[in-house]
Amino acid sequence: MAQTLQRLDPERRRRRLRLLAELADAKAVRDRVSPRHAYVNQLRDLIAARRRSASWT
Repeated sequence: MAQTLQRLDPERRRRRLRLLAELADAKAVRDRVSPRHAYVNQLRDLIAARRRSASWT
């Protein structure tokens, strides 16, 4: 189903990819400007991943 939607609306897919690229660039700039913020986000992601894996067992 998802493949069919991508074929039907390539402009929407391009806009989505451009938005995701811009968000990634903004995050990279923020991480360079504020390394502490990046460190906190990494810890938050690690804790969330461990919680998810713990809930599977």
